[in-house]
Formats: sequence, structure tokens, C-alpha cells
Amino acid sequence: MTTAPLMIPRHSPCAGSGSAPSSVSVSEWIQSGIPLAPFTTFRVGGQAEWYCEPCSDLELRQCLGWARSEGMPVTLLGAGSNLLISDAGLRGLVINTRRLRGIQLLEGGKIWAAAGEPLVNLSRVAAKQGWRGLEWAIGIPGTVGGAVVMNAGAHACAMSDVLVEAYILDEEQELYRLERQDLHFGYRRSRLQGSAWTVTGATLQLIPGGDPAQVQLETQRNLNQRLNSQPYHLPSCGSVFRNPETYPAGWLIEQVGLKGYRIGGAQISERHANFILNRDQATASDIHRLIRLAQEKVYQQWLILLEPEVRILGQFDISS
Repeated sequence: MTTAPLMIPRHSPCAGSGSAPSSVSVSEWIQSGIPLAPFTTFRVGGQAEWYCEPCSDLELRQCLGWARSEGMPVTLLGAGSNLLISDAGLRGLVINTRRLRGIQLLEGGKIWAAAGEPLVNLSRVAAKQGWRGLEWAIGIPGTVGGAVVMNAGAHACAMSDVLVEAYILDEEQELYRLERQDLHFGYRRSRLQGSAWTVTGATLQLIPGGDPAQVQLETQRNLNQRLNSQPYHLPSCGSVFRNPETYPAGWLIEQVGLKGYRIGGAQISERHANFILNRDQATASDIHRLIRLAQEKVYQQWLILLEPEVRILGQFDISS
């Protein structure tokens, strides 16, 4: 782990907000009992015991410090596109990073982005400059922070291909810079998963000098391909399972006859079986039961245990 340089690109505070003044208690702008369903792409999930939306790195530090002082767990929420939150909600403090936004173009094709910046925005900014390397990210409904943690990817590309360094806060809210090799990237994995470290931003190395019109065209083609092959017309989390080395998860689920299968308001997509859709006011439990059913059926027929790509948070009843 390398200590961060003194000068790090920063995003601007929220309009009309700014950093929480030192004279104001953090607990005064942390809310309780906030429903989390509106902040997830599945549109399911219970309440956060405590909830906040920091607008700057200072506020983020204050949120983390408050939770630590209270001895409570912390859950970070970005675009909410790769997680399933239980109907019972989440204990502790939920920190939504969606207001931690900002992009800065650096020399030599490098681009810095704050943790809460949507990948779609970052991809479009790069394409407009004629910088190659993020054409694959246009269809991923996630944030930069989440993409670093999960090593998000598409079209045979991933975050690990372009990341130079990530800025993180450790357990003591100290800022560090981690280089790519420090993150131990794998397929949809990094060492940040399951850790108490918090991503605040990342620097990526792209390839400058391309024709902006051509790069934007290729980026749009990638988006069109995803829209045509995957079900984005209803709430989902994206791909539910990691693809095993043997066969794609969607193909395996289709082979066991679960394509289109429903439990309550949740359905395994008829277009792509590695997607579960919230078709009609599904509960998190409906979706969780479909996940378990797909795992059971695939294992029975193929002896392959499908590993969820979606993060499953909170308490679920596994007896039913």
C-alpha cells in the first residue's frame, strides 16, 4: 500500500450543501429508517437503520468515523445495480456515494473519476475525447467505485485493463493510493471485496488520439448490443451469476428448464436466463428464492455450483 500524493483531483461538493461544518454534529444529517428499494435497480429491499449521502470526501470521512465510533457496520451503496437487499433492510449505516461525482482529464490519456461517478458518464466523456479503452463500460449501470471493487467488465474487457490506481480510505479513514497490482484483480473480483476499505476515486489509463466520431460510434454499438441481447425493460440487477469456466450461467439455467420461471413477482428472464426480473412488485425474498432454485437445479444436473455475482445483503430465510 502506497501513501497517496498530496495533490489528488477532487470533486465539487453538492450544490447548496458543501462539507458538513465542524460545528454541526454528524448525527444531525444522518437519517434513520430510509427505504432502500428506490436506490437499487431491483427496486426491492427494506429500510436502512441509518442512512447518509456524503457530498465530499470530508463528509464521507465523517460518516465513516461516526459509524466507527458507534460500533456499527457500514454498507456502501453506489448505483445499486449489483446487489439484492433483504426485505428486512440493513443494520448499521448505509452510505450512498451517488453524490460523490467528478471527472478530470489528465495528461497522456489518463482520466480521474470520483467513486460515485456513473460508468456511463465516464464512458461518454472518454469517447467524446476520442480516447479508447472504455467503450465496453457504456452499458454498465454502475459507478466507478463499485466497478473497481467488483472489477466490472463487458465485451471481454474489464476495469483491471485500464485502472492505474485507486484512492481508498482505510479503517481509520486514512487516505491511500493502491496501484493495480495491489488490488489482486480476478474475474469480477478484487481484494476490496469484503474489506473495510472505501474507494473515493480512481485513475484510468486510456488510449488518446482516436477519432472522437469513431470512438463514439463503437461505444454506441456496444450499448445497442447490450440493449438488444439483455432485458433492460424491467428492474433487474444485471447478471445474477458469475459465468463458470465451463458454460455460461444463462445457458446452464436455460438447460434445466427455468427460463421464464416465476416465484411471486420475480421471473427468470425469457430473453436471458442469467437475469432475474422484478416483473410485478417482487419482494427480495422472491428473487432470493429464484437464485437458490437456479443454483439447486444446475447443481443437480451439471454438478456446477453457480456463484452469485450479485451482492446479497441482509437476512434471508433459507428454510423455504
